[in-house]
Amino acid sequence: MSLDVNGTTIEVDENGYLLSLEDWSEEVAGKLAEDEEIEMNDQHWEIVNFLRDYYQEFQIAPAVKVLTKAIAKKNDIHKKEASVFLYELFPNGPGLQACKIAGLPKPTGCV
Repeated sequence: MSLDVNGTTIEVDENGYLLSLEDWSEEVAGKLAEDEEIEMNDQHWEIVNFLRDYYQEFQIAPAVKVLTKAIAKKNDIHKKEASVFLYELFPNGPGLQACKIAGLPKPTGCV
């Protein structure tokens, strides 16, 4: 499977995740978000950038629990509020959708 981004063919798996992390760019993220019916704003990009930084440091996508805790701490809110916030941004699951848009592999533990 593949997607077309500005005339370039990007290979993805059967679930739409990039096969090569090196293929990621903001333009590719925009196309992935469009396919997920998400209109990216600064808050979306903040999550995507957090995920990419985390992956670069640990070579694994964070579990949703880790992501929720980090967002709660950064925004000085309760974890429950952070969870609601993340699901408002990524309604089909912050782990699945946000990691896909960030160009990362499907998180372990996500179905």
